[in-house]
Amino acid sequence: MEEKPSSAHVTSTVVHIDTDSIPRDYVTWSIFNTLFMNSCCLGFIAYIYSVKSRDRKMVGDMNGAQTFASTAKNLNISAVIISITIFIILIIVYSTVEK
Repeated sequence: MEEKPSSAHVTSTVVHIDTDSIPRDYVTWSIFNTLFMNSCCLGFIAYIYSVKSRDRKMVGDMNGAQTFASTAKNLNISAVIISITIFIILIIVYSTVEK
């Protein structure tokens, strides 16, 4: 004999996570700055703050995560600006030096 498929009621749960309230941690940007634009060790310090931000986010402390993320972002911006400025100055100095 053939068995009929069960017609049991299946319940599903949908979890909606609001991505607007989750702060970014800037880890990727910090790693890039640590490897390529690490003037005055700002890239490495930004990486430390990014990891702290990620840790705070995992614990559920969104305010602490936002504070660390903001510091990491500011350090990353500073590292990029200083590194590009130094690079431009080096190009100018190298091109004006008599050979």
